[in-house]
Amino acid sequence: MSGGLLVAGTTSDAGKSVVTAGICRWLVRRGVKVAPFKAQNMSLNSFVTKEGAEIGRAQAMQAQACRVEPTALMNPVLLKPGGERSSQVVLLGKPVGEMSARGYHGGRQQRLLGTVLDCLTELRGTYDAVICEGAGSPAEINLRRTDIVNMGIARNAGLPVLVVGDIDRGGVFASFFGTVALLSPEDQALVAGFLVNKFRGDVSLLEPGLDMLHGLTGRRTYGVLPFRHGLGIDEEDGLRVSLRGTVRESNVAPPVGEDVLRVAVCAVPLMSNFTDVDALAAEPGVVVRFVDRAEELADADLVVVPGTRGTVRALEWLRERGLAEALLRRAAEGRPVLGICGGFQVLGEHIEDDVESRVGHVPALGVLPVRVRFAPEKTLTRPVGQALGERVEGYEIHHGIAEVLGGEPFLDGCRVGQTWGTHWHGSLESDGFRRAFLREVAAASGRRFVPAPDTSFAALREEQLDRLGDLIEEHADTDALWRLIESGAPSGLPFVPPGAPGVPGVPG
Repeated sequence: MSGGLLVAGTTSDAGKSVVTAGICRWLVRRGVKVAPFKAQNMSLNSFVTKEGAEIGRAQAMQAQACRVEPTALMNPVLLKPGGERSSQVVLLGKPVGEMSARGYHGGRQQRLLGTVLDCLTELRGTYDAVICEGAGSPAEINLRRTDIVNMGIARNAGLPVLVVGDIDRGGVFASFFGTVALLSPEDQALVAGFLVNKFRGDVSLLEPGLDMLHGLTGRRTYGVLPFRHGLGIDEEDGLRVSLRGTVRESNVAPPVGEDVLRVAVCAVPLMSNFTDVDALAAEPGVVVRFVDRAEELADADLVVVPGTRGTVRALEWLRERGLAEALLRRAAEGRPVLGICGGFQVLGEHIEDDVESRVGHVPALGVLPVRVRFAPEKTLTRPVGQALGERVEGYEIHHGIAEVLGGEPFLDGCRVGQTWGTHWHGSLESDGFRRAFLREVAAASGRRFVPAPDTSFAALREEQLDRLGDLIEEHADTDALWRLIESGAPSGLPFVPPGAPGVPGVPG
């Protein structure tokens, strides 16, 4: 059996995904054959593997950090929120139904533990090390009985646990201590220590606190990672994070031409795969922002209507906020609009949805000659094609089947004037196509913008992952970290009272 590690966090967004990717890249650079794993992921940002399985984008990026092809084994359970209380359950890359949070945690989740452990066992039999990522906090004692992603997987697989805390939020010492102290003695025995994330300032000022934490818990700190801008890999949860006014981090290089291009992304409800616009933000001179008011489209050279897990709900939202009317005006004036997946669907003539919203026939915006019918089966493909004279690669994740009745062909969708629509996610990561598309947008907008001739999105991703690997290599005790991965949690770790109360169904 190979080595392994579970990267847990004091909270959501503590940096588990980033740290996992960094450890993976550090290991692969030292010659270790490594794979990522997340038993259960809740995310509206997903990816399609080569075998046609849907997994979280964060695990796909972590696989890239490992320099291996992502597979469904790396994220056997994916939950895609459809609202505040229900999610689509994707098992081994395929949707198996909708379920409420109460129904999932009430029994279904625990029944998936065997599948999750089988996937982890297969990975551990293939790779030298498997770096697992937890979800939320391991100290969510209300969910411990059915947990299959934090201490549940650690206990069953005998994994040592490294707890990551975001010091930039404040309260990191209390969070570390409280996380351990709310675990049962059996769970605590696997918590080897801590990793501080996003520290600003002089580390020597932190050391007295780390020493006291060690005295209180008997557990060491494996590293203090400094705060760095632009290190986040693909975000997981578009439902939880408010994007009002958020600007995607853009390349700091000045524009090649005389003008910049301004891109406004409609922050629709249940927005999915909003990482599609990262490739635009990587271009020097392209400024990307998320908007939710009609007036914010006025100065935009390109408006993107992104994917969503609630196409009909997004359509209603666009109408309620006046954004639909603004999009219709833009289309009539020949100003560029790009609809991707759900965004493509709302730009069509009508939607027949007895699957997602179950409302039946709904008139759409009528900008593109497209009729959409939602099918029970989900389309999961990795298409390759051509557009604007350039090769394009992408991936599709949708229930809606588009019948294109006119316009100029554009990938699997169509173009009418300066309004474009496609189901393809990730198409803008194809460098030649992205540059050609931006030239079209600049010409239609009257901007003297010139795409940089040498921007490689894939190379930028690799640089980003290398920077994560550098953080681990330079600011963590990598010798101790490797011993942890190879040999497991140190024996004799002390119990920190009070510990968790007894949980029915969890063996002591």
